[in-house]
Amino acid sequence: MDIIPAIDIISGECVRLSKGKYDSKRVYSKSPEDVAMMYQDYGFKRLHIVDLDGAKSKKPMNLKTLEKISSSTGLNIQYGGGVKSEESLKSILSAGASRIICGSVAITDPDLFIMWLKGYGADKLILGADFRNEKVAIDGWETQTDKSLYDTIEMFCKEGLEQLISTDISKDGMLSGPSYEKYYTIKKRFPKLRVTISGGISSLDDVIKIDRNLIDSVIVGKAIYEGRIDLKELRKC
Repeated sequence: MDIIPAIDIISGECVRLSKGKYDSKRVYSKSPEDVAMMYQDYGFKRLHIVDLDGAKSKKPMNLKTLEKISSSTGLNIQYGGGVKSEESLKSILSAGASRIICGSVAITDPDLFIMWLKGYGADKLILGADFRNEKVAIDGWETQTDKSLYDTIEMFCKEGLEQLISTDISKDGMLSGPSYEKYYTIKKRFPKLRVTISGGISSLDDVIKIDRNLIDSVIVGKAIYEGRIDLKELRKC
């Protein structure tokens, strides 16, 4: 299982939210690149970056920060937030990301996302299907849709989707543990899909439990910043 530390960015700063609410923002570092370098020093290979400004906008808003992190580290970066057009997709790749997370655009324009899957390759594109009560939410989680989580995943798996990141919004930033059973259901229904759990990781025990249940990767964010998980112990995993 891959353990992927997270950096969420607003106005060039490393922040965390609770349940996706922007008014709950807490700044943990004014230098995301320093945080990324710390993760690299601890031996992590991948990094999850969310452009929270971009998630509410029509394009990525923190590409300069992505460029700094990419140029100062050797981390394999996956980046999401503001991917609404092919121009945005290309700009993120040019700034140094190796994978791009597509959320809102996959729901509002599924044909476009399928075209990108086929054109850029399933190794580069990740479906970001974040949910409340098994219904997908978009636009920085501000818009609740009536799209079923499982139906959405199934539709894109038929078109070649290989990678999924899914966040239970009710758990995000709450340090209360993830919604284990929902992710296990996804993995059972789509065994060939690489599933990444995001949201709610509170302790090293959560990480170990997820690993035992054969989930492909897990994103860890607030638990690190709040000192709930020691990076030295996490590295041992």
